[in-house]
This record gives sequence, C-alpha cells and structure tokens, in this order.
Amino acid sequence: MEKLMRQHWWKLLAVLILVYALVAGLLVPLKPNLLSVTPNAATPGSIQSFDLLGYNTRFQEDGGSSRAWLNYGEGYAIEATEVKVTDDRRATATFVVPDYLPTTETGSKKLSLIVSGAANGAFVVPDAVIVRQQQPPGDLAAVRAEWERTAMQKGDLIANPSMTFPYRGLLSETIRNTYFHVSLWFAMMFLFIAAVVYAIRYLVIKSRRGTHTLDTTVGLTDLSPLERTDQWSVVFTGVGMLFGILGLLTGAVWAKYTWGSYWNWDIKQFTTLIALLIYAGYFVLRAAFPDPEQRARLGAVYNIFAFACLIPLIYILPRLSATSLHPGAEGNPAMGGEDLDSTMRMVFYPTIIGWTLFGGWMAGVAYRARIVGEKLLRRQESL
Repeated sequence: MEKLMRQHWWKLLAVLILVYALVAGLLVPLKPNLLSVTPNAATPGSIQSFDLLGYNTRFQEDGGSSRAWLNYGEGYAIEATEVKVTDDRRATATFVVPDYLPTTETGSKKLSLIVSGAANGAFVVPDAVIVRQQQPPGDLAAVRAEWERTAMQKGDLIANPSMTFPYRGLLSETIRNTYFHVSLWFAMMFLFIAAVVYAIRYLVIKSRRGTHTLDTTVGLTDLSPLERTDQWSVVFTGVGMLFGILGLLTGAVWAKYTWGSYWNWDIKQFTTLIALLIYAGYFVLRAAFPDPEQRARLGAVYNIFAFACLIPLIYILPRLSATSLHPGAEGNPAMGGEDLDSTMRMVFYPTIIGWTLFGGWMAGVAYRARIVGEKLLRRQESL
C-alpha cells in the first residue's frame, strides 16, 4: 500500500473523475416533462382539453410536430385531435374521450399522458388523468378496436436528440444529488472494507509474531509492520467515517427538498446513524487504552464487529421495511431503470470510483502524518 501511495497516476485520475462528475452532474439538463396537467380528470364520451405546463420543454421548436396520447396500457391509447402550442412551456391537448375504457372493470382508472415532438422527444407523465367508468361496455371488442386504432405505432415516439438526465416528478433537479449522496456511501463502504481487511491482517500478524515465525524487529524510532498495519486500519476507518457523515448530511439536504424536513426518522436514516455511531465508538475505545499494543488489538477486534453490524444496518434492515421513504424498501434493489437510467450511469459509476480513489488518497496523507508524528514522538522520548 505504501508503494502505491508514492504513485501519482491514480491520484490524478481521482481528481479528473470528480471534476467530470461535478461538471456533467450539474450542467447536463433534465429531460423535458410536465409540471402539471389541468384538469386531471376526464369524462367518458366528451371532448376534453388539457392545459400542459412543461419543464425544460421546447414546444415551439417542435414546429407543429407535437403529438399526445392518453395511454391506458397494453397497446390501448387515444391520440389527441389537436395540440395547440402557446409558448415553449405551455400547450393545450384536446382529446375525444371514448364512451368506454377498454376493460370490463368499473370505477376510476388512471391514464398516463404521453407527449412526443421533434425537439422535446417523447416523455411520459404517469397517472396524469383520471377517467371513471360507470358501467362496462356492451361490445368490448369494438371498444378495444377503437383504442387500438389510435394507439402509438412504431416511429410515433421520437427519442430526445440530446444527452439528458431523467425527470422524476418528486425529485426534479435534486436527482443530481445521486452523484454525491449515493456515491459517497459506496466509497464509504470500500474504505470500511479496507479498514477491516487491515484489522484482520493486524490480528494475523500478531498471532504469527506470537509463534515467533515473523521478524518485526525495527529501529528504536521506527514503526514495525504490525504497527503500520494498525495505522492503516485507523486512517481508513477515519476517512470512511468522514464520507459517511458527508453522506448523511447530503441525504438530509435531499430529504428537506423531497420529503419536507431534514430528518424524518426514516428507517434507513436511523440505521445509518446507528452504524456511524458504532464506528464512532471505535475511536472512543482506542482513546480509552494508553497501552499501544492493547489499543491496537482491541481496536482491530472492534473494527471487525463494527463492519459486521454495518451490513445488516444499511443493506438488510431497510429493505425489510414496508414504510421506508428510500428507494430499496421491500426488496427493491433501487438501482433499476426507474431510479438510474443509462445516462446517469455514465456519471454515477465513475463518481464512485473517483470518491473511492480520493478517499484512499486522503487515507494515505493521514497515514503519513500519523507515522511522522509517531516517529517524532519516539525520537523525543529517546533523547
């Protein structure tokens, strides 16, 4: 590890990746979508106009190519008879709503609104319009044929021509925090893994020294391989803690804009706080023992314990919860197409690598500082 710390290529790579993540993450626009659809209900057998308020839309640049559908799903949709553009953000879509929905079920059904144009590309507003069916259709086959006739065909939907990030109604621009909040958690995990590996390595080296199979003789003011291993475990744990705290703070800011308050006692917020408090106990434990060997040995054992607690607290318990506000509850992996599309992956995955490398660089600097400080202290004591 010390040889790797003397090399500079991976440090430069970390800086370049994080600069790329900062620039791309903040400057790439979100996909066009709608902030509101008014009204949000339609009556079967009527002509209904809906006022559309766009977000990042360019309706005027579509050049009259804007089209819209009320989509029931399963290949059933009705196309707007007219899409009248007011300006880049405002348009009105008019539909002739059929007398019946293509189903025998009665009650309220939520239809998605799909809009497509040359400049905006195609985008979907889920559950945009509510239609209430009072009774089932007499001729279901004829009704379905009517809905199929006006459904989207191949080539009707146009892909957005530019690089964009997905628009999510609840998240809006805060979706960019994914590159900082979530990637910090991943980097934290890799740093804690490095810390626990060195903790295990310390115990292994110590057991070998106990059987006199490993020579750790060093100079009076130098540090033995056993002590250096302990120092690596300490610095990796410290930087991992820093990244965990930053992840908690960025998550609190995100929660303020999406959930209404900085702290909601969500299961994942709570278990993450517990995990970080457990790791904080690692430093409290080390400070409680003046004997270096005892401090290092008990610290290594506690580090393994803390990592064993980290996995269920962060990754298992939140997924068992049915009430968590976080993606990932009830077994959802939280990394599917609904949460992270291919465009975001181009930034998200490199950012994880960037934060991890940068964290390793920080740990290397902290390691050298601790080694130099310890050598100076021993030199003073030897005088």
